[in-house]
Amino acid sequence: MNALPKLTAAAVSPAVCLALAACAVGPDYKKPEANLAPFHNAAKVVARDTSQPTTPLDQWWTGFNDPMVVTVVQRALGQNLDLAAALARVRQARAAASGAGAALAPTVDFDAAATYEHQSLRGPFGSIASTAPGFTRDIHEYSLGPVASWEIDLFGGLRRGATAAQDEAQAAEAERAGTRVTVAADAADAYLQVRSYQARLSVAQNQVDIDNHLLMLVHDRYHAGAATGREIAQAEALLKQARATLQPLHIGLEQQLNRLDVLMGAQPGTFAREVGASGAIPRVPPISVGDQPTDMLRRRPDIIAAERQLAASNERIGAALSDYYPKISIAGALGFDSLGTDHLFSSSASRAIGGGALRWRLFDFGKVDAAVAEARGANAEQLARYRQTVLKAAEDVENALMALTETETHVLELQGEVNALVHSRDLSEQAYKAGSITLTDVLDADRQLLRARDELESNQADAARAAVGVFRALGGGWSGPAQSAAVRAEPGRLHSLTSQLK
Repeated sequence: MNALPKLTAAAVSPAVCLALAACAVGPDYKKPEANLAPFHNAAKVVARDTSQPTTPLDQWWTGFNDPMVVTVVQRALGQNLDLAAALARVRQARAAASGAGAALAPTVDFDAAATYEHQSLRGPFGSIASTAPGFTRDIHEYSLGPVASWEIDLFGGLRRGATAAQDEAQAAEAERAGTRVTVAADAADAYLQVRSYQARLSVAQNQVDIDNHLLMLVHDRYHAGAATGREIAQAEALLKQARATLQPLHIGLEQQLNRLDVLMGAQPGTFAREVGASGAIPRVPPISVGDQPTDMLRRRPDIIAAERQLAASNERIGAALSDYYPKISIAGALGFDSLGTDHLFSSSASRAIGGGALRWRLFDFGKVDAAVAEARGANAEQLARYRQTVLKAAEDVENALMALTETETHVLELQGEVNALVHSRDLSEQAYKAGSITLTDVLDADRQLLRARDELESNQADAARAAVGVFRALGGGWSGPAQSAAVRAEPGRLHSLTSQLK
């Protein structure tokens, strides 16, 4: 009964020493440097009025001071199906990492077998043994006991593979964080477009009322002999033109309400009544742009995911290189083997088996060379993808900052234009009533005012949407920097982001 432990200890002890003393083959991973200059459009955002305190980047949607924005974003984060799929991918990646790590440990199975055999008297064994005293053609054999095997990771191939799987699991978690950022931004964007269409519908309906009033005025002047039938036709055409702007706005509003429902994981029409109640377009919240590009590199999930994929591809090179070296494994079995059940658990029926094996590829016609070249090529590809991701992230930030500042400036100019056109239109109507100008002048002022007011409402919503774009570009929507620092400090350990993503 004590033979197997002694045998196993004798075989394992030197192997463990060798494994502990060995170094994993392949390049050690070094995170690439990403030297980015400060954002050149940040100064324009800094110049904005920031008298109010800024909102934490991981909860940026609360900065709009609109309870419905908070409701739709939180509902989307809790129910969105893309996020549910991303969580499932994280679980798959974690399971793969756990399985890769388990390959480093011994495998222990319990085997039990019962065999019955009726010997042939004409076979090689039966033809000889049949003449022996006590021979029987019926043989019953019973065996049971544990069987252990262990591949000693002498050159680090398994360790490299396990580390690569952990890096890929971290990348999956970062990708889930990226999905969270996207879902929060898309939900806020859809909501802001809902408010935009509602405001534009209100402007269009108000214009319809004004044009209807103008038509009545022309009719009154016509009956008084001060207007012509042509002027009535012109006023009717203007009224119909204003009414024709309503249908496209209703279509756009319905599309954004349906989009918002899907983002919240619901059938279109579920929350239309709740969200569809008219409300004002939220004001642009204060935005802190004190972050440097290095802060963006630590926060943006797509950059974190690209860096983790790069680390994984580096480990895959070591795993491929390990196939140049011998593979050593040991195995052992302990248990009982008997031709009958009467003495199955006796000391005479006990057995112990131990052994080792060495496998070394000497001639494989370049298979290992091809695998190593493939791994190095994948690593070069991931490095290029990482650098491209960093540049695209910087581009997103610069574009978002520019869009915000320029849209806000455009809104101020449009507001001044609307104020002037309102005054001009009122004066035109008064002059028309007095008979000093023609109806054409009033119609032109009316059309210009409708266009300017519609453009103003649209751009006010665009400014708020541009603020969402800034938050998205900076990686806002999850508590990233602390987690990213932890990942960089311990790249070989699997970290869970789940608690921070909920």
